[in-house]
Amino acid sequence: QVQLVESGGGLVQAGGSLRLSCAASGGFLSTYDMGWYRESPGKQRELVSSLTSGYTTTYADSVKGRFTISRDNGENTIYLQMNNLKPEDTAVYYCKASRRRPFGGSWNYWGQGTQVTVSS
Repeated sequence: QVQLVESGGGLVQAGGSLRLSCAASGGFLSTYDMGWYRESPGKQRELVSSLTSGYTTTYADSVKGRFTISRDNGENTIYLQMNNLKPEDTAVYYCKASRRRPFGGSWNYWGQGTQVTVSS
C-alpha cells in the first residue's frame, strides 16, 4: 500500500513560485507513473502534469512553460515546480501514483492534497 503526502502549497501573489512535493512510503515511486492533478470549486479534477516510470513527461496546455515535474528517486519524492503563477492556478493539488496490475486493471493511490492560492 503506497501512501502519498503532498506539501508545499500556500498563498502566493501572481507571478510568484511554489514547489510542491509528494513524498511516498510503502513503494518506490520510480516504478509508478506519477501525476499531479488539481481541483478547484465547480470544476472537475484535471491532470496538470505527468511523469511516467520511463521519464516521459506531459503538461496541460495551461501550464506548459511554467510548471516542471521531476522525481528524486533517492528521496522517493516527486515535485512540481510552479513558476509565474496565475490566479487561475488556484486549486487543491493532488499527486497520484499508478501502476498496471499484471492481469488487468491498475493500482491507483492518491495523496490528501495541498491548497495553492494565487492572489491577483
